[in-house]
Amino acid sequence: MTLEVIYVTRHGFRSNWLVDHTNGSYSSTLRSPTGIAADPALTAHGVDQAKELGQRLVAVDPPIERVYSSLYYRCLQTVEPFVRAVSTSPSSLPEEAKEGTRHCQRQLRVRGETGLGEWYGSAPFEHPVPASLATLESHFPCLLDRDYQPAVVPTRMGESVDELHDRLAVTLERLIAECDRDGIRAVLLCSHAAPIIALGRVLTGNMPENIEVEDFRAFTCGLSVFRRRKGASSRANGSRTATNTASMTAGASRTQTVANRSISSGVNNTSNILGITPGMAKQTPKAGTGDLQGAESDPRQQGLHAPVVWRGGRGVKGGWDCELNSDCSHLSQGEERGWRFAGDESFKDVPNMSILDAGISLGVVVEGNKESGKSHGKSSTGGSRL
Repeated sequence: MTLEVIYVTRHGFRSNWLVDHTNGSYSSTLRSPTGIAADPALTAHGVDQAKELGQRLVAVDPPIERVYSSLYYRCLQTVEPFVRAVSTSPSSLPEEAKEGTRHCQRQLRVRGETGLGEWYGSAPFEHPVPASLATLESHFPCLLDRDYQPAVVPTRMGESVDELHDRLAVTLERLIAECDRDGIRAVLLCSHAAPIIALGRVLTGNMPENIEVEDFRAFTCGLSVFRRRKGASSRANGSRTATNTASMTAGASRTQTVANRSISSGVNNTSNILGITPGMAKQTPKAGTGDLQGAESDPRQQGLHAPVVWRGGRGVKGGWDCELNSDCSHLSQGEERGWRFAGDESFKDVPNMSILDAGISLGVVVEGNKESGKSHGKSSTGGSRL
């Protein structure tokens, strides 16, 4: 059995933070549970959203057998209600989660994946990283798979828009391959607005000429569904990803990809450009603030990795079709706090002032349709499909 369905959700409504773009200093009015300013908890409303999302996820078909999530606190808070719910009913768990005798061992564990982490634009300073697994475990006991090694560690100096998309391509290729290998049929990914938009483009292979286009949506606790194209798994498993730029469809990308630039300049080590490489188990540190302080020397950032070709409608691992696009019909308040790219990808040209949220200066908040929620008695599913 190979992976058939990917469910994608964004974290719930959260509190905000400030960043001084002149020196990279992050601060917040409300203290984060992890002590990291850019790692806020969900608001009370966000917690309610996560509970409503959990109820929706328990009922999806095919059922979720594995969960990958960004390690930021708000994302773990978002998936926790669902994971706790299915873990209290052993019959609802996949075989891999039933092993062991202790309750903690029987739980479906969340695989903390830094490749699904927040997007920070390119900057002359280091951006924050998630808290250590030890710290997170104290807040979320028995939730995380502590043996899991993230596939990708983003560079701490931020990324351009193209680098973000290619980071997601590498991450998804690795995660899908893991699920194919382990016979997982359906998986849940929890991430942030910009990575979720990039994720949709990478899976479908559709990169718009104008990155500001609102193609894939990212409302708080919205649910997107991607289904593998027929025959895609056999095509993906039957051949290795091409690295020659000639295999890419002409004009498919808004700009030349990072991978292409590295090849044209005679550099085949794409990870040195992207700041990412596949995880190298047993010899890499676990993700977290304390664990990733030396991330620039992490083998996952220095190893070789061939460019992942996904543009021109190709998509990662044979391509995927979007069946649901950030649907919020399960949420009482409907669509809230969406986001889209604004065309900026660097803090270099941002005015010298503190700005609410690191991402707001690089994107545009999208107001959703409040009447799309369940309290209004109708679903936004039809209007959400691509």
